Amino acid sequence: MTAVEMSNIQVAFDDVQILKNLSFSLPAGEILCLLGPSGCGKTTALKTIAGLVKPQQGHIDLFGHSVFSDNKIDLPPQQRSVGFIFQDYALFPHMTIGQNIAYGLPGLSKEERQQRIEESLQLVELSDLQQRYPHELSGGQQQRIAVARALAPKPQLLLMDEPFSNVDGQVKRRMMADLRRLLKDHNISCIFVTHAKEEAFAFADKTAVMVAGDIAQLDKPAIVYNQPKNCAVAEFMESGNLTSLRHSQKVLDRIDHHWHKDLDNSGYWLFKPQHVTLKRSLQNTGITLIDTTYIGRGYQYELSIQLDKHNPDKAITWKAENEQPLDLNIGDNLAIEYLASPHWLQN
Repeated sequence: MTAVEMSNIQVAFDDVQILKNLSFSLPAGEILCLLGPSGCGKTTALKTIAGLVKPQQGHIDLFGHSVFSDNKIDLPPQQRSVGFIFQDYALFPHMTIGQNIAYGLPGLSKEERQQRIEESLQLVELSDLQQRYPHELSGGQQQRIAVARALAPKPQLLLMDEPFSNVDGQVKRRMMADLRRLLKDHNISCIFVTHAKEEAFAFADKTAVMVAGDIAQLDKPAIVYNQPKNCAVAEFMESGNLTSLRHSQKVLDRIDHHWHKDLDNSGYWLFKPQHVTLKRSLQNTGITLIDTTYIGRGYQYELSIQLDKHNPDKAITWKAENEQPLDLNIGDNLAIEYLASPHWLQN
């Protein structure tokens, strides 16, 4: 079954177009990340699915049922079986944890509400905190309580807006692993919003990169990162060194490579930093080391590649990576080799 089907959704506020014919499909039980810079429409897309924002046009199906079509709401928000976790968790400070969870359970008897509270707290392994208040909890615990409150009504779909932005380091990694396992164990479909690609890698089954109110690419995170469809996706994902076909011949003239391709005047090639090898050269190669940074998994080297030997200011910047430190100094002339075939992408 398909959990979410969005077709040609348009949303505008005060004549400013936020979503532009947004369309995508999410299979039931999968986790989708809406990834992109601030202002690209990610949160508006979530609120539109939940029914908190009404589109100007388009069609939305949830689990085979139409919830919006032909500029009219077919199913109100409270009947959509959707849980929503806001970025700040939106816990009521004057209520206990148990009361916070119970607030989202109208229509149940006192005994049924208490059972749901206990079940949802067990899911997030915080059963002993029912009588605590939000200010008495850590950021990680508050996030898990927000998850418990969202799951207590037993929604089919969970929507999360920047759910990990207030949590750092090892706590974040553990939280993502635990929540992903919880969603998979209970076959809960999920869409979450973030601007951090590392969260998409760790948590999502599929990633949709949003640019200016539309989806530029939707696929498995590894494919979006390694095989971006266009420059906007490649630049946001920081997939590697982008070089226009117009400049590629000049760059390749300075690089030892085993790749042959006719070059046109449009489009771009993506060169991966990990496939770039460096060594010092005694000659003026037009390639200069300008910076070195330790990045945890190894060392990153920033290079300046001249495009015109008669005009030193006309250059592009590349990055190379190596697991071990290289015996290189800032300002060294470099000889470089590219050990793979570059990836072609559209303008």
